[in-house]
Amino acid sequence: MSAGTDWKAKWREELERELKDNILHYWMTRTVDEKNGGFIGRIGDDRQPDYEAAKSLVLNTRILWTFSAAYRVFKDDRYLAVAERAYGYVTDKFADREYGGFYWMVDAQGSPLEDKKQVYGQAFAIYALSEFYRAARRKEALDKAIETYRLLERHSYDPANRGYIEAHARDWSETDRLTLGGGDMNERKSMNTHLHVLEAYTNLYRVWPTEELNKTHKELIEVMLDRIVDPETAHFKLFFDDEWNSKSDLISYGHDIEGSWLLTEAAELCGDEALLKWTKETAIRMAEATLNEGVDADGGLLNEANAAGLIDTNKDWWPQAEAVVGFYNAYQLSGEDKYLDAARRSWSFIDRCIIDKEDGEWFWSVDRDGRPTGGHGKVNAWKCPYHNGRACFEMMERLISAH
Repeated sequence: MSAGTDWKAKWREELERELKDNILHYWMTRTVDEKNGGFIGRIGDDRQPDYEAAKSLVLNTRILWTFSAAYRVFKDDRYLAVAERAYGYVTDKFADREYGGFYWMVDAQGSPLEDKKQVYGQAFAIYALSEFYRAARRKEALDKAIETYRLLERHSYDPANRGYIEAHARDWSETDRLTLGGGDMNERKSMNTHLHVLEAYTNLYRVWPTEELNKTHKELIEVMLDRIVDPETAHFKLFFDDEWNSKSDLISYGHDIEGSWLLTEAAELCGDEALLKWTKETAIRMAEATLNEGVDADGGLLNEANAAGLIDTNKDWWPQAEAVVGFYNAYQLSGEDKYLDAARRSWSFIDRCIIDKEDGEWFWSVDRDGRPTGGHGKVNAWKCPYHNGRACFEMMERLISAH
């Protein structure tokens, strides 16, 4: 990109081309499951669809969000058709008609496989249903989002300490199976769940701006700032007990930079000037810490560190997407060119190393030398069109805004 006055327009064109011709095109043409319905649960490193793979609530709600947003922005009926397919599958196969909420996983044929109520997953259902309502104005989608919001407030909210419990059994009773999976700790509260409940409530507030939601939304922003952001380091603390005692010294640079702009977005909606000021100051501090500690010499964002230093020097796809938006958000808030430079370097790194120019979509991860890592494929329970698609939508909007 040139340094001239038209750099915003050129960058915006790049983003729209990447979004339409690569990300959306891949998911429309490669992931529709014509055999079992819905979308294929896994496409591996061999690029072959696994029609027997389980299907996750996270993947399917993220597809619903992405194609709803695509239709809202571009008004292309092809995107609406994919959103309708995702909406139908989520509400038919994942929705629990007896106890409310949504199952965590279904099998390839759409029968419940893990029926626990993971709050992270419920949040993505709210997020996606709200976006589908924004795009298609289907009242039943909004009603379902509101119903799920009220289930979380009834069953997951901790009135003694504030915040939300990680997970419940199918009937919303207590469970000791709290973790999202992978290497996550099995603790009662986490940054990750709170971040995505915040994101969900922000999107719901756009279409349902009630006093009830304003109160819970505002409190959640305060909890994030007061309990989850470390006031000393400006990093998120990741895992907690009920009383918010931190259980880990892990630093996730991707979540830090993602959270910095999601908190800003949330506070801009809630109408509290003092809270907005606190949030903006915190967002800039988080972006600065991430820039100083987490950005490699090539412009890519490293995965993780702890108190002793870096522990995961791979560069997963989603932190790179969030870095573009998070650093640009810090530039908009502060006017400091170092954040604009960081955002542009992030996008350049994505273009050079993360976008798969041959097969389409983005690699899951590259190592510190820029070589793709194996084992994850292009589609799985977590690999979706949401982080990279959303980064394109966000940046396209920000690059034509007045500030």
